[in-house]
Amino acid sequence: MSKTVLITGASRGIGKETSLYLAKNGYNTVLHCNKNIEKLKELQKEIESFGVQTRTLQFDISNREECKIKLLNDIEENGIYYGVVLNAGIARDNAFPAMEDEEWDDVINTNLNGFYNVLRPLILPMIQNRSGRIVALSSVSGLAGNRGQINYSASKAGIIGAVKALSLEVAKRKITVNCVAPGIIGTDMTTQIPEELIKEYIPMKRAGSAKEVASLINYLMSEDAGYITGQVISVNGGMYL
Repeated sequence: MSKTVLITGASRGIGKETSLYLAKNGYNTVLHCNKNIEKLKELQKEIESFGVQTRTLQFDISNREECKIKLLNDIEENGIYYGVVLNAGIARDNAFPAMEDEEWDDVINTNLNGFYNVLRPLILPMIQNRSGRIVALSSVSGLAGNRGQINYSASKAGIIGAVKALSLEVAKRKITVNCVAPGIIGTDMTTQIPEELIKEYIPMKRAGSAKEVASLINYLMSEDAGYITGQVISVNGGMYL
């Protein structure tokens, strides 16, 4: 039986490419989104053509009770997930003196609290199953900080700490927990970054692709990655941190 992986924020960007990559490599997928359900349904149809099972879930990862209900209902009906990719997140950029309370709260509640809200209902079943893979998406901003992104940097740095701590708790149950920290990746979240800035700050002189991130996540899901845990792996073209 193929292993099942939940991918949050699967309707676009890195989440979409990761879903496709995992499906092409034989994983069943549970595709999550908050709002873009039509795009998610299109992705579901594409994945079904690969001959693997896939289904969709729609909920707000910042809503703890909604996460718990949707996820527990799903695993009760369909079984425990082997893997979880925590990709969903938002950015609300602003200079710190001008930052609104909502801009701080929305980002922390989605990106950092979302880590807890999604994993908390799932971790005990995974522990009882004595196997699994968890990959959380951080960012270069969580490693080095970035102007205008104090809220985003704080949330992504918090994920790194959470990953390192959780990896220690579940290692003896054969569950790995790792962090992938992308740099500038060519998605709709980075289209506003000028080409000259990319060439100035990235030694490889280009943005990365979502597929390059997805391939790493696919590896971390594999049996070959069973001795890798508690790590933060950057995909950033050699950016100076």
